[in-house]
Amino acid sequence: MLNNLKSFNKKSDDVKNLILEALTILNDTGIPFENFTERGLEKMAMSFLAVANVNTKNPWREAKGIEDNFRLGSREIINYINEHFEENISSGSYDDIRRKDLKLLTIAEFIIKAAGKIEAATNDPSRKYALSKDFKNLIIYYNTPNYPKSLKLFMRDRETLAEVFKRNRNLKRISVSIPSGEKLSFSAGLHNDLQKAIIEEFLPIFAPGCELLYVGDTSNKMLFYNKDVLSKLNFFELSHDELPDILAYLPERNWLFLIEAVHSSGPLSEVRIHQLKKLLSACPAEFVFVTAFLNRETFKTWASQIAWETEVWIADNPEHLIHFNGDKFLGPYIQK
Repeated sequence: MLNNLKSFNKKSDDVKNLILEALTILNDTGIPFENFTERGLEKMAMSFLAVANVNTKNPWREAKGIEDNFRLGSREIINYINEHFEENISSGSYDDIRRKDLKLLTIAEFIIKAAGKIEAATNDPSRKYALSKDFKNLIIYYNTPNYPKSLKLFMRDRETLAEVFKRNRNLKRISVSIPSGEKLSFSAGLHNDLQKAIIEEFLPIFAPGCELLYVGDTSNKMLFYNKDVLSKLNFFELSHDELPDILAYLPERNWLFLIEAVHSSGPLSEVRIHQLKKLLSACPAEFVFVTAFLNRETFKTWASQIAWETEVWIADNPEHLIHFNGDKFLGPYIQK
């Protein structure tokens, strides 16, 4: 990912390389990047460098932290960035430092907020920021043979923000039953990557013990189908335009999962659900409608079209579901 950041190319090589080094450190220490634009990553890196007092003339080994009594307020961070990293950021945007650029680093406690004026209000521009002792003692070894060992020591027994945000629940996975015992081989492509994730992640977690009944491939519409079970369920003709991407059946509950893998085409909308229910009027199973996405960005694109009383699954957070009906599961969620 870091090798493809095109927006940095406007800067001199020295500044660009330093920003990439800062992002490498943050990536190594588990700061999640997926919800940032390229510009957001750049500003986070520059703010981190400013608080560390690292620039093209001050190398990593000379980084400063709270124990060195080096602290910067948000306006001072902007001034530092403008002076050292070829920027012209307005001093009036100081609140972005707190709300965006340093937010994850303070949550991870790599940077200590209010390191100077402890009683300062959250949005007080005189509030100071400083590197924590542990984080400073890590980054001074960057670009040295000791960095890998120092990184391993720093990360020992430390849960990363990426891990925290995913909130993995370590749910038991049971393999999906394919009656023929054959291995499915998908052709390359994001849509098929998502279908593969549905079979290997979604079904074992949320429908353990189910039978895969149908899945198509972009190059083979009938990659796999269980004709016998589909016939018993009075399922409609598989060549029909309304056919979902994946079908699975959970015998013990008599649940039929109808799953749409959304990459470039639409989700299970109210119109689509209505049509499917009409086509399946003779089916004795109960229906579970699921729209799956690779990531939240794609989900947000299609969210307004998703039908009520359906489920949403996002592959990059596989152990969670979004249920499109507020009152059915209204109440607190208790983490086990």
